[in-house]
Amino acid sequence: MSEALASTLTHLEALVGFDTRNPPRAIGTAGMFDYLQANLPGFRFQLTDFGAGAVALLAVRGNPKRVFNVHMDTVPDSPAWTASPHVLRVTADRAIGLGACDIKGAAAAMLTAAARTTGDAAFLFTTDEEANDARCIAGFLAQGHGFTEAVVAEPTNCEAVLAHRGIASVLMRFQGQAGHASAANALKLSALHQAIHWGEAALAFVESQSHQRFGGLTGLRFNIGRVEGGIKANMIAPSAEVRFGFRPLPSMDTSQLHAHFKGLADPAALAHYEATFFGPSLPAGDVAQAEAKRLAARDLADELGLPIGNAVDFWTEASLFSQAGMTALVFGPGDIAQAHTADEWVALDQLASYTDHLIRLFSRP
Repeated sequence: MSEALASTLTHLEALVGFDTRNPPRAIGTAGMFDYLQANLPGFRFQLTDFGAGAVALLAVRGNPKRVFNVHMDTVPDSPAWTASPHVLRVTADRAIGLGACDIKGAAAAMLTAAARTTGDAAFLFTTDEEANDARCIAGFLAQGHGFTEAVVAEPTNCEAVLAHRGIASVLMRFQGQAGHASAANALKLSALHQAIHWGEAALAFVESQSHQRFGGLTGLRFNIGRVEGGIKANMIAPSAEVRFGFRPLPSMDTSQLHAHFKGLADPAALAHYEATFFGPSLPAGDVAQAEAKRLAARDLADELGLPIGNAVDFWTEASLFSQAGMTALVFGPGDIAQAHTADEWVALDQLASYTDHLIRLFSRP
């Protein structure tokens, strides 16, 4: 084992030991943030508490134009863990612990690289990525720090990802008219029936988009996650609620998709349509400029000497930097297949490769 990897594992052991599960969004400004600052000598710090467990630490050395972002919050653990999720276990080929893959391993490598280099560097550590309530990045961007490029750490097998889908979540409510289920017009009056008809139309529309392509991604991803309503089998349902989500390609217009999904419902039955969460695609912004922005990110990956991987289906906060006009890409150790799992792990060779990449990058004048 190299000295650099050993250092990264030492930092990872400490970082996994800090409980940053999200929820319950009980993360404060001490503890882990004290550790990060103590292990970044020579850096200038700005620590900001945005509330509800959303804390951001900006650490800067020199005058960099590029910021490396990594979220420090994790998903909750599950009863399926075979040992304490907050005690790092290291085997011959992997490091096991809550957040080791997603994505405290990257943060540990940043601390190692910072200690072994003197070049310009900027790190943004945040704690709300898993909350579906992104305050840290929005707050950071609103402060106007002047960075023009962003490299966001998520598990990408140490490859630069230039494009991914957006994400949208929606709440719909349907209204019906209560009555006896034997009524001849029960099929039309039931709010649940209206919701099901909408679902059939939505699924057919999504299937019709299978030919759409961008950067190696194909089609529109869609999921009806929850349907509830009604009272009992012999009563017409007076109300129903549907929660669904979709993941558009960078070349798709999200506002048009919302309008289409809303329009598939019977106007007389639709009581409410609300977009409850939206994360832009990568690249973000004008769909007409999506390919040009992807090419700019490819140029950045080439400049940094990073291997380029395929576009991915999962969402990242790199799109928020892209939306703000920065050139952004995703680059981190580990495989997304290990994220959010019991006994979550990251391969040691991934940590070693990522650490070596960072040492090379921050050694440059």
